[in-house]
Amino acid sequence: MSLLRDRDFRGLFLADTASQAGAQVLVLALPLVAVSALHASAVQLGVLAACQTVAFVVIGLPAGALVDRLRKRVVMIVSDGARALALVSVPVAWWLDALTIYQLCAVALVLGVFTVFFDVAYQSYLPHLVERERLVEGNSALEVVRTVAQLGGPSAGGYLIQFLTAPFALVATVAGFAWSALLLTTIRRPEARQEPRRARLVKEIAEGVRFVLGHRLLRRIAGCTATANLFSAMAQPMILLLLARELGLGAGTIGLLMAAGGLGGLIGALVTARLVRLLGQGPTMWLAIAVPAPLTFVLPWLEADWRLAFFALQELALGAGTVAYNVTQLSFRQTITPEPLLGRMTATVRFFVWGTLPVGGLLGGVLGEVIGVRNTLLVAACGSCLAFLWVITSPMRTMRELPVLEECP
Repeated sequence: MSLLRDRDFRGLFLADTASQAGAQVLVLALPLVAVSALHASAVQLGVLAACQTVAFVVIGLPAGALVDRLRKRVVMIVSDGARALALVSVPVAWWLDALTIYQLCAVALVLGVFTVFFDVAYQSYLPHLVERERLVEGNSALEVVRTVAQLGGPSAGGYLIQFLTAPFALVATVAGFAWSALLLTTIRRPEARQEPRRARLVKEIAEGVRFVLGHRLLRRIAGCTATANLFSAMAQPMILLLLARELGLGAGTIGLLMAAGGLGGLIGALVTARLVRLLGQGPTMWLAIAVPAPLTFVLPWLEADWRLAFFALQELALGAGTVAYNVTQLSFRQTITPEPLLGRMTATVRFFVWGTLPVGGLLGGVLGEVIGVRNTLLVAACGSCLAFLWVITSPMRTMRELPVLEECP
């Protein structure tokens, strides 16, 4: 947290705090608008989940090349503003009794597009503010923000939804995005002027893809994350259907249970640097994915009784493991990538690892209709236990220190 003494990093830190706080309300509010207000089916909920992430497949690669050509702080500010404007339309339409599942899907698509640009610019901007040897520290600080927001956001969001109804709870998310954009304008460190590029966009995209796929370790990291995301996306809509519809839990209770993931994430963010020093980067990465995965088998057998404690436990473990994995692999990716390629590397990895999210959402929705919610959760649990194989069967299995820029192939 010593980085917070740096004025510009503090601006990014506080902007991220505002954005994450609003986004955590969105995690519950958007699908609960569909479930409670529009009485969406499992397939419709799966389509909505796919709409939120399909942009990573459609525009993920071009976004990286474009971000490398633009000033990243400006891209983040515009993305925050666009997401706030899109979300405002939901409570307005609800107030006018005109909200439909089609509008909700359209808003999800817009959110997805500008989330692509924001995330690519955001992860490419941090090395501009922080020296490369302090990237683990910087990423850990920002993960603390995300996980604290996860800790309080779902429970606060759940009660906001309960008292204000889901559409009007989105106003908190709008405020978070708007405040984030305002805070980003306080960063004063000049960003290097991007030289006009004569290369065609397709050629620049290909350079990013070749860099990621041509690196033996980046390929494995992308495969591991993509597999974990596929089965997580399959499970998430079904978890909400199980808790809200089959078990009859209120939005506040659901938010409180999901807050356990934020507590786990906070623990993960605080101990990751120590784990890396103790175990090494490679072992920390695969253990963070492998250890929590078997706990997902509790989901198909949940009931509205003492067994909900096991749901909180798996959320806690999954949150801690996810943060430890993300901090380690993200810091490694930022360290080994030349600065002119940061945007394209981020977008390429995101294309592969987030591209599985809409597939998982749709697959989960279809399976939920065909074999039922609980059986779908069982399939997702089996798949989640396979993700770590990408890393444990690679040289990273025993690497205490992963290669740096000068050593990468």
